[in-house]
Amino acid sequence: MGSTGFTKSDFDTFKIDGLDARMEAIQTNIQPKFREIGYELVEFLSTRLGNEVYLHIAKHARRTVNPPKDTWLAISNNKRGYKKHPHFQVGLFDDHLFIWLACIYELDFKQAIAKEFLKSYTQIKKLPADFVISFDHMKKDAISLGELEKKHLDRFRDVKKAEFLIGRRLLPNNPIVSDGEALVKLVKETYELLIPFYQKALQVR
Repeated sequence: MGSTGFTKSDFDTFKIDGLDARMEAIQTNIQPKFREIGYELVEFLSTRLGNEVYLHIAKHARRTVNPPKDTWLAISNNKRGYKKHPHFQVGLFDDHLFIWLACIYELDFKQAIAKEFLKSYTQIKKLPADFVISFDHMKKDAISLGELEKKHLDRFRDVKKAEFLIGRRLLPNNPIVSDGEALVKLVKETYELLIPFYQKALQVR
């Protein structure tokens, strides 16, 4: 099946004023693409992991005034939700697309997972040089893999609100972003490299 990539108008969604208008654009233009890409990624991950995984698309349901600054799909091994579990993401801010293995602050067993990642620090540092790390899924900030130090993982372990997201980011004008087939291929390649760390995170639970 052919997936559809993302266009400039998808990124411009986050310039639309007002919660209702922006949510309508997200639901009409972006979420159908998330479903299309997400089903393909669910099939890929289920096969690679040997167990069922589930697609979740951000609903932004708690928002009553401020429109979302980003939106995403998430894939986890839990049918009911993803925030308490290590999960995979693909999503958009207004200025980049992100592909993450995400461990966010709601995570169960966060300290144990952080300790496992600290043990795997050398392997993490061997990931491709274009990988980046975020410590807060609500912010655009990220550091390059080369800048990652053990102190960042110490903070992820010790600070309740600290997060750890690792993967790739693409600018809107990158040709891969608008080419659905090429984008899904890159997402799968990224996840393939992150699966060992996802599995380590699950094993400590």
